[in-house]
Amino acid sequence: MVNEAKLYVYGSTTICASCVGAPSSKETEEWLRAAIGRKFSGQPFVVEYVDIFNPPNEVALADMANKIVDEDYMYPVIVVDGEIIAEGNPRLKDIYQVMEDRGYLATM
Repeated sequence: MVNEAKLYVYGSTTICASCVGAPSSKETEEWLRAAIGRKFSGQPFVVEYVDIFNPPNEVALADMANKIVDEDYMYPVIVVDGEIIAEGNPRLKDIYQVMEDRGYLATM
């Protein structure tokens, strides 16, 4: 059994200036949840949205949100296990690879 992967989608309700025309961070979170659920059906994972301008009180999430703002990352920023795996408009293929590297098996 695989340990549950936790993917965090950091972003804002306002679309990044460099990402005009791309889906919002919240839309990206919903899209990722659906796509990962189809690809890795029946395997535990969590996709959670974090607002970079109003992060939760959890220290690790707030620190990452501050880093994204301070270092001017293009959002959404996708983070797994404290590692930034995508920024801006993420590529699903790259995210699938991260999941497979963590022991997930494609079911489709």
